[in-house]
Amino acid sequence: MTDPVAGAKQALAEYYAAAAADYDALHIDPRDEHAKALGWLAAMIGQYAFTSVLDVGSGTGRALFYLKDRPGLELKGVEPSQALREIAYAKGLAETQLVAGDALALEFVDNSIDVVCAFGILHHIEDHRRAVAEMCRVARRAVFISDANNFGQGSFKSRAMKQILNALGLWRICDYIRTGFRGYHFSEGDGVYYSYSIHDDVLSLRSKFPDVYYMSTRPSGPDLYRAAQTLAVFATREDKHG
Repeated sequence: MTDPVAGAKQALAEYYAAAAADYDALHIDPRDEHAKALGWLAAMIGQYAFTSVLDVGSGTGRALFYLKDRPGLELKGVEPSQALREIAYAKGLAETQLVAGDALALEFVDNSIDVVCAFGILHHIEDHRRAVAEMCRVARRAVFISDANNFGQGSFKSRAMKQILNALGLWRICDYIRTGFRGYHFSEGDGVYYSYSIHDDVLSLRSKFPDVYYMSTRPSGPDLYRAAQTLAVFATREDKHG
């Protein structure tokens, strides 16, 4: 029997290898949701005086380039796709700064980086909870995530149906059936992706970083679960917790 997770990983690797040359043009917009999230992260780096950042799933180095001119900030990135890493190197990143790596097994010691971040990668990972647990393990002071909220996407009727199914504990089963029992989706614009909500990982974040801040990165209503298509989350531990 074919392993659907292994098949999804292979399909995603092939997608990035084929799309690498056009990756920036297809996936980076200076006004998109991740640009807004990067602006927030940069502000938090200054406010909390972070001195080191690890970007998980760096792609062609967008976050690293955005932050590279900040004085006194050590930047590291991990990216599994060699094709995307090569683009980043050609743009000026050092090979020691952006290394091969797996979000499910980060090769960094516990509590070694001030803030660990990820931009738009968790919806590509079947075991996203393990990836978040790894980010929390490595992070010393904070974790920052910018990603999707599937329960805030689609028409009002579609959102309501997903939210009801999720409240009943049936959404994952329904989505598994909807994907033809593969568990994942595929699009020409995004490759392999899973139905993902950043809200699903908040409990994991709170286990180490109990103070969690939210920002909608696209226009939305005030209910960030029911109406926000994409979100950024900053999880830290304020001084009051010791």
